[in-house]
Amino acid sequence: MKDSALFKTTVPKEKPDKRIFGGREKVRIAAVQAPQIVFNKEKSIDIAVEKIKEASENGADLVAFSESYIPCFAAYYNSSFSSDIEELKQWNLGLQNNSIVIPSDDTDRICAACKKYHVYCVMGVNELDDAMGVRTFYNTQIIFGNDGTILGRHRKTKPTYVERVYWGDGDGSDLNVYKTEIGRLGSLICAEHHTISVSRAQMMMGEEIHVANYPGFWTNTGSKTALDPNTTELGEGCDGIHAIKEYAFQANCFVVSVHGLLREQDFEPEYKNLIDSKDMNFTWAIGGSCIVNPFGEFIVKPCVGEDTILYADCYAKDIQARSCFYDFMGHYSRPDIAHVEVNHTHPRNLYVNGEETMYAPDYSKLQEISEKYEVALAKLEAMANRIETREKNLK
Repeated sequence: MKDSALFKTTVPKEKPDKRIFGGREKVRIAAVQAPQIVFNKEKSIDIAVEKIKEASENGADLVAFSESYIPCFAAYYNSSFSSDIEELKQWNLGLQNNSIVIPSDDTDRICAACKKYHVYCVMGVNELDDAMGVRTFYNTQIIFGNDGTILGRHRKTKPTYVERVYWGDGDGSDLNVYKTEIGRLGSLICAEHHTISVSRAQMMMGEEIHVANYPGFWTNTGSKTALDPNTTELGEGCDGIHAIKEYAFQANCFVVSVHGLLREQDFEPEYKNLIDSKDMNFTWAIGGSCIVNPFGEFIVKPCVGEDTILYADCYAKDIQARSCFYDFMGHYSRPDIAHVEVNHTHPRNLYVNGEETMYAPDYSKLQEISEKYEVALAKLEAMANRIETREKNLK
């Protein structure tokens, strides 16, 4: 009988690796709940490097930091038309002068630490756009490899409420999961865990470890912090806790959630005048970091008020066991009824004579090359832009 197209199978170029955590029995993850510094990025990076070193010495494979850890969460200061103009200028200039460009000497320092101590790291930063002439900020996670490379970045796709005063929107080009020595690693920021299509798309890329970061710990029940005496459980009213538990359960992955910590002593001297401003509110920046397993259970319960590092050993067998009941990416996914489509392009906003002033690479192709040859996506993008610029200069 001749082969029928019905029964032909496409042989993949590479055999799919179905081993969880890259074949490891366990991965140790660390949540760094460290004070944010207002505003001193050099000091913040110094602290970050020390925390990476400490976590590595305690056996961590992955080290995660809070949202906008460098140089601090922008929306603690609630900028508005009624804000004092001198305060507003002081806060925003401090933010600009201490934000991170990717790549830069600042990221090189963190890369070097990750390579020296052989750990992966997800760092929350206030990112200043690297495009020429642009001063837009983004709420960004940088994903560092344990070989000292930048694997990629993720810009928050939709800033929340007053955050929109500070940050631009991210796009789908950096919605990725990274294949690493410790498994498939992904991340989202704060309320993105409630953004249905974005969070589902991220889940369906097959994460094994997910990093969530937040600016603090709060309740939605009227109190300023999650230390409400009327709640029956610590953090009961914090929507982030519900979000990460459900995320872990649906994605069948481990979630490390890192929350911001900021105290009065963490303001640099020239910014202490802002502490008593009517527009400053950081009372809820009290930590609350925690780690959740694929069953949606705490491995490490929320930790409040401490400058510390939380650790958890994550076991591959837990992912296997949970999938027996509900494999939401597999037999429970029902793509015949509904599916998610990701726009993986990075749009540009300036054309001259019908041509883009900067090269916009095909991210799907770059992602394919990145995974096949295990080269950082950010490095490929930078290389593509350099080649395009050189070709234009030769014309």
